Amino acid sequence: EVNARGPAVLCAALRDAAPAARLVHLGSAAEYGPGAPDAPVTESAPTSPVGPYGATKLAGTAAVTAAGLDAVVLRVGNPVGPGAPAASLPGRITGMLREAGPDAAAVLRLGDLSAYRDFVDVRDVARAVVLAATVPGPLPPVLNIGGGRAVPVRELVHALAGRAGFRGRVEESTTGSVRSAKVSWQCSDISAAGRALGWRPAHTLDDALTALWESDGIR
Repeated sequence: EVNARGPAVLCAALRDAAPAARLVHLGSAAEYGPGAPDAPVTESAPTSPVGPYGATKLAGTAAVTAAGLDAVVLRVGNPVGPGAPAASLPGRITGMLREAGPDAAAVLRLGDLSAYRDFVDVRDVARAVVLAATVPGPLPPVLNIGGGRAVPVRELVHALAGRAGFRGRVEESTTGSVRSAKVSWQCSDISAAGRALGWRPAHTLDDALTALWESDGIR
């Protein structure tokens, strides 16, 4: 309801109340669906989401781009950094590491971590939003906002464990979420955002994980 109908309702309200306002809508790389290894997807790539989240986000994007407003959709990769929601993988891992503490006998039992994802620091996402809201002139209807490289999810988990001083072990199952199984590789081409907004990521994944642990991991 929020992902699909919400943007349509907002666009209708904007047409009545502030038709000249620019709308910056946050979409998701999940709208693209499965990617091909070593082939970052551009904004013109076909969309083929594999689950309800990607499908409803795509519906929201369709509502925004068809609204006839001064609007841009930022298709965001996998955000990571301070304030990560507990339901997200980085937030969930942070919580598990905090609970485990220095216990050498602790075990993190996780699903399949072999998928590749395009992680982007949430602070870079925020900067992209500010630029998209303030840059003069019309913008392309959709812009990819990501880190620009595919990173194994396993790498993120072990890097975060290292920052936590985790002394236990990580047990990885051969099964995981349906989306991870169907979307084993995902990476966005972010060159269009560079041309339109003068934007590129300023933070590395290491920066994002350090900020995540220092802000959310220490209690």
